Amino acid sequence: MKHYVGVVMALLVCGLTACRPGNNQGKDMEKEIKLKLETTAGDIVVKLYNETPKHRDNFVKLAREGVYDGTLFHRVIKDFMIQAGDPQSKTAAKGQSLGAGDVGYTVPAEFVYPRYFHKRGALSAARQSDSVNPEKASSGCQFYIVTGKVYTPASLANMEEQINQMRLQSVFNALAQKHLKDIYKMRRANDQDGLMKLQDELIAEAEKEMEGKPRFEFTPEQQAAYTTVGGTPHLDGEYTVFGEVLEGMDVVDKIQRVKTDRNDRPVENVVISKVTVLED
Repeated sequence: MKHYVGVVMALLVCGLTACRPGNNQGKDMEKEIKLKLETTAGDIVVKLYNETPKHRDNFVKLAREGVYDGTLFHRVIKDFMIQAGDPQSKTAAKGQSLGAGDVGYTVPAEFVYPRYFHKRGALSAARQSDSVNPEKASSGCQFYIVTGKVYTPASLANMEEQINQMRLQSVFNALAQKHLKDIYKMRRANDQDGLMKLQDELIAEAEKEMEGKPRFEFTPEQQAAYTTVGGTPHLDGEYTVFGEVLEGMDVVDKIQRVKTDRNDRPVENVVISKVTVLED
């Protein structure tokens, strides 16, 4: 019998609480907004999703106000992502630690999962950690572009199993909270048999509660993307994906390969000289 007490999962939950898109047929018909990021490594063209209107409108607003002009790609991790948008990076000294700059507000999370996920080339919003940001609200200005890596079907299957075990662990933990007095009492009495019996009862109750509920599985679209072009599946449902790269992934790859310091900042600045809203 599996014992879940004290188990710590290393994998982030992918999309278990994310909102699913509703009836957005009208939004789907809207013209997609495209922007060009002119950088010292080359140009990158992105499109913004209409199903994430708060992030779309905010990104366009900041671009038109010139907030991104002169900022750096300040955090670069190969086979993961490249991050930018910190206003403080405009005047940062060489080697200065970056990533804390903002524009004084956050943007509410807009998860459109599983339709939009962290495939290679996804444009997503950075944010603070869950400990200070349980609602997963996005930074008002910082963003990242996914590079990621390619996964095997077996590794994705293992990830699915970890996620489902984590869901079961969560149910078990909630049940255990209701028996804290009994648990503390048995611990003080060194009643190991009593603790094991209660644990087995709670495991059985948790498994029964999970019966009939759908197991987490990656969609066919996710499976296809993550096993071919790649991405970062463990970020799904945790950070808002609000667009994707249309042109210039070769530039993104060039940036992800630059030499970085111990803070993941490029040793030689990679500058976003201008962000322009493209008019069709």
